[in-house]
Amino acid sequence: MINDLDSVDWAAMTHAYGPAGDVPQWLHHMASPVADVRKKAFNSFYGAAHHQGDVYPCTVAGLPFLFAMADSPATPDRASVVALIVSIGREAVDRDEVDGFSISPAGDEHTACHDAAALMRRRGESVVGYARDADVRVRGAAIAGLGLFVDDAERAAGLLRDRLDASHGITERLLVVRTMGDLAQRLPAARVPAGEWFDVLADGAEVDADVRFAALVQRARCVPESIDDTTVPTAIGLLRRITPIPRAEENREEAKSRIRTGACTCPVGVSPDSDVPGHGAAAFADLERRGHVHAPTTSLLLTFHEVLDARVEDRTDLLCEQLRSPDAATRYDAISMARGLITSWRADHTHLVRTLAECLLPHDSSTSAAAAEALGALGPLAEPAREALAAYVTAHRTTHRPDAWASPHAELRRAHQQAVLALAGLGDGRALPGLLTALDTGVDAWRAVPVAGRLPQAAAELTPRLIRLLADVDHSREWPDTSPTALASALAELGDPAAVPALTDTVDAAVRCKQWRTASPVLAAIASFGTRAADALAAIRPLAEVEDPTTCTAAAHAMWELARRPEDVVPLVQRLLVTERNFDAIDLAGRIGPPAAAVLPRLRQMLNEQLEQNANAQDGSAALNDSWSLVHVAAALWDIGGDAEAPAVVPALLDAWKDNDFTARHAVACLHRMGPAAHPALSHIQEELARPRRGGQPWGWDISLDLEIQRTCRSILRNLRNEETSRPTA
Repeated sequence: MINDLDSVDWAAMTHAYGPAGDVPQWLHHMASPVADVRKKAFNSFYGAAHHQGDVYPCTVAGLPFLFAMADSPATPDRASVVALIVSIGREAVDRDEVDGFSISPAGDEHTACHDAAALMRRRGESVVGYARDADVRVRGAAIAGLGLFVDDAERAAGLLRDRLDASHGITERLLVVRTMGDLAQRLPAARVPAGEWFDVLADGAEVDADVRFAALVQRARCVPESIDDTTVPTAIGLLRRITPIPRAEENREEAKSRIRTGACTCPVGVSPDSDVPGHGAAAFADLERRGHVHAPTTSLLLTFHEVLDARVEDRTDLLCEQLRSPDAATRYDAISMARGLITSWRADHTHLVRTLAECLLPHDSSTSAAAAEALGALGPLAEPAREALAAYVTAHRTTHRPDAWASPHAELRRAHQQAVLALAGLGDGRALPGLLTALDTGVDAWRAVPVAGRLPQAAAELTPRLIRLLADVDHSREWPDTSPTALASALAELGDPAAVPALTDTVDAAVRCKQWRTASPVLAAIASFGTRAADALAAIRPLAEVEDPTTCTAAAHAMWELARRPEDVVPLVQRLLVTERNFDAIDLAGRIGPPAAAVLPRLRQMLNEQLEQNANAQDGSAALNDSWSLVHVAAALWDIGGDAEAPAVVPALLDAWKDNDFTARHAVACLHRMGPAAHPALSHIQEELARPRRGGQPWGWDISLDLEIQRTCRSILRNLRNEETSRPTA
């Protein structure tokens, strides 16, 4: 059938990047005997015709050819073809079925998903055949399809039961049990037989531990009310039974010997492409690492954590077991799960953080790097790991080389750098030698710069080095190797006024090259020095007239902080607010306070317009965008007008906060400044402190931000209570 590719009018269709005329070539190359050609073809198809899971008409048109390749014994990599078929089918079925009923096709995408889902169901028997294939890789790719494309619940359940009896290896067995869970979730008629099967497997003393564990998880997934106090301890016991046996004792002794002698068996890193910035190459490497699953139980454990959800203590016990597993793959995969729990749920995570720090293993650089990176993402909550991080960094510098930051061994270098970054994030001076190596040698200096500002006690050593790097930035390049924005931010955090001339020169160079995204944050860095940067005022004043409004606003902000002359700055703010909702200009007006009273009429107008738009809004995304206007305008109104504006300000702040979690920081900061006038927000503040999940979900936000919001809310409550107790009684 591959010879019939030309019979399809591919040019009349499109994919993620334009006309689909290249799809037939990719399909043809998927059957190539050359492995590299096949790999490139699959990558191209996934990247364009199945981009981020999307299903286009050209994707559907390719399915018959994919089935033909999967059916042919002559196809070199049938497993990859079947995996692509199942991936397309899964996306199509998921989008075609919502809450148990079919979407009415509307538009090319819905039509394509509807057509693909229908085709997959018609070819269900082909998928059944692939799931029985002699090739274990083909079976593994096809098994999930039994839960997706066979609509007879009884038959599908029977096929999966039979498949488990015939399965070989832990990966295939776990996949079969998982697919039964998928089937029960998709088809109500399958829930009873699936539940009964899970009961038999989970409670069967003669059943293999891996199957019992999988059944226990799927039973919890399909019947959440079955979870009780014995569920997680039972799961931990089964997990211990399926964990691979550790390496022989003599191998562990060899590893200890390597640690004592300082020998490193990590591969020496390949020199990076000079045309690719270090941060860009690292970003792609991170994506590659995060796309891999290393232990066969990982998918199952991820599902178990999703099911356990708010049972934080149970999840912590399970994660500690995973992180202490004798199996390196299980430990490694658990690190991201532990990070996810800590960043999502408010609780005392001290024990879990310390267990995470136990993964800083001198003989396992990959695991150590992942653990250190996770600890670095925890901000202040990484405090219980401080000494473990310091010991790890010190051991590297003592055992391997003093400049371990620049080690030629790629994995060891990454592990050391991540540990230094996490330690610096805690403000610990023991990170300084690593940062100095980075700044002096230029080796991955881009990693060191963002945390350099966390060590103000070392400003005398860090500031000159950051200034030198800032002077070396080529502003004619779109993306310099070392971010001038990060350098400026670090210098602002260090707070050494010696940086002001260099920052002023940087602004001048950025403006000349029209690099506006550099000019504005560097101006903000200068502004952070306040009157200590007064000498820069003459250079900054003309920038309030440049063509870029963001830079104009940043210049006006700097003028205010450096000289505090409202007669110079307020007219600029008025002009900036005439036509645009410039949040930075609004914030600057609030920063100026009562001397900016001239902008109050405009701010009131903006608030009323926003409230009217919100009342008429039909689109939820529009409400999210509008909430930012509400919170900025309301805060500025209070800061300028005070108590007289409170009746309008408090409801606006609460509306913004309710519509968009990400405005919380601005809302609570303003409520804190309002003192007793914030009393109408009392119940909302209490609700915020009472909720166990961190804000900003489902994406989550920085832990430091969540802790800041909690601190501010607690301070508001204390102030309101103190105000009530100090109020004289009648």
